Amino acid sequence: MASVLPLKPELPSPLLEDGASLKLCETISRWRYEDLPPAVVRVLKSFLIDTLGVIGGAARAPGIPVLHARLTRWERDGAATALIGKRRLSPPSAALANGAAAHALDFDDQHDPARVHTSCVTLPALLATAEDLGGVSGREFLLAYAVSAELHARLGLACYNSLGKGWHPTMLFGVLAASLGAGRLLKLGAAGLNNALGLAFHQACGSAQSMRDGVLSKRLGPGFAARAAVLGAFLAADGITGTRRTLEGNAGLAALYERNEVRPELLFEGLGREWRILEYSFKPYPCCRCSHTAIGLGIRMHAEGVRAEALESAEIGLGEVNWLTVGEPYDVKRDSVVHAQFNAAYSFARALSDGRVDLRSYQRPQITDPAIAALAGRVRVVSDPAIEPTAIEPARVEVALRDGRITQLTATVMKGSPQQPLTDAELLAKFHDCLEFGLGATRAEADRLAQAVASIERSTDVARGIVDAFPLPASKF
Repeated sequence: MASVLPLKPELPSPLLEDGASLKLCETISRWRYEDLPPAVVRVLKSFLIDTLGVIGGAARAPGIPVLHARLTRWERDGAATALIGKRRLSPPSAALANGAAAHALDFDDQHDPARVHTSCVTLPALLATAEDLGGVSGREFLLAYAVSAELHARLGLACYNSLGKGWHPTMLFGVLAASLGAGRLLKLGAAGLNNALGLAFHQACGSAQSMRDGVLSKRLGPGFAARAAVLGAFLAADGITGTRRTLEGNAGLAALYERNEVRPELLFEGLGREWRILEYSFKPYPCCRCSHTAIGLGIRMHAEGVRAEALESAEIGLGEVNWLTVGEPYDVKRDSVVHAQFNAAYSFARALSDGRVDLRSYQRPQITDPAIAALAGRVRVVSDPAIEPTAIEPARVEVALRDGRITQLTATVMKGSPQQPLTDAELLAKFHDCLEFGLGATRAEADRLAQAVASIERSTDVARGIVDAFPLPASKF
C-alpha cells in the first residue's frame, strides 16, 4: 500500500499576512458616501454613462440575442431586468445578460495598468442587486460602485502579470470586487463581506484562451463574473459561509492563481485615501485595448498622407503580453468579429485605410473586406524586446512604402487614458452613437437616460430610475 503523507497545516501566503482578507473587508465596511471625493463621483457617473451606452450598442452583437433567448426561455419572470428588451429575470441571470452585453463590443472602460474592465462586471452585479432589494438610493449605489471599481483596479495592479499567466483579469478579479460592492448594498458587515468574497472566490474563473481563440465566449465572461458575484453576495447575506483566507491562504488567490507573484502594497497602501478610480480609461475604439496605440498610429499615418495602396509591408512592435493577446496573423476565412476585435493587424489596417475606427469597423461584412484583408496580410505583429513585457501602452509601427521610403512612429500613451482623456463631449457622443447603433434610440431617449445618471445621487430608487429610462429597441429584438 502506498504511504499517505500527512496533510500540511494551512499556511498563509508568504506575501500576505494571515487575516488580510478580513482586514480588506473591515476597511471597506467603514467607507461612507461622504468619503468619496467629487472627482471620484464624476468618474463613477462617467462609468454609468459609458456602460449603459455600450450595453445598448450590443443589442444585436453576435451572441447576445442568443444568450437572451436562452435565459428567457428558462426564466419567465424575476426580480431584475435584462436591459436590452427589458425582460424580467432572476438577479443572477440579469447580471449575466447585462454583463455579456456590456463587454460584447469590447468598448467598455478599462484600468490599463491593471488590465481590468470594471463596469461590465460591476454595473450588472450592482444593478441586479439593487433592483431585487428595491429602494436603493443613488448615494448607496455610487458608494458600492466605488468599492467594486477601486478594488478591481487594485487587485489587477497587485496581481501584475495575471493576463500573462493566462487568466482573464476582468473575470478573476471582477467577481471578487463586485461581490464586495453587492455586499455593501446588502449592508453586510466585515464578516459578511468576507463570506461574500469567499463565495465569489469559490466560483472564480476566467481563462484568456477565449480571447486568443477569438470566440464568442470571450464576451460572456464578465457576465459569468457578475452572475457569480450576485449569487455569492446574496448567499452570504443568507448566512452561507465562504473561504476566510481568500487572498492569503495557501490555496487562495495569491498562492493558487498568481503563484505568489503579487505586490500586496498595491492592494492595501492608501486604500480609501488614494483613489485608483481616477486612473481608468474610456475606450475610443471598440476592440481590445492592446491594439489601441497601434490604431492611433495608423490614424496618424493616414492623416499625414500615408495610403493603404502605397504600403509594401508594416511591422507592429508590442510588449509580450499585448502580442500574445492580439498578435496573431489575421485570418479572414474565420469571418469572426471577436477575432477582428482581438487582432492588431486588422485594426491597424482599418485605421490606416479609413482614417478612423468605429463601431462599424468590426461588423460583417466589413471584417471580410478583401482590400482590408489583403492589407492586414502585409502587416506583421511582433513581440518587441525593447518594450517592457507587461506594459500595455507602448507600441511602434514601421511601414515600408512601395516607393522605397520607410516611416516609423512610436507612442507610449493611448487615447482615452487619463494622460489623453476623452472629453465630456466625446464621451457623450459615444453614448449617443452606441444607443442609436444598437437600439435605434432617438436623441431624446438617450438624453433621458443620461439625465437619470446625471442626477443619480438624488435618486431614492436608482435601479428603477435606470431601468425605466433605458430605451427599448426601435424594432423587435
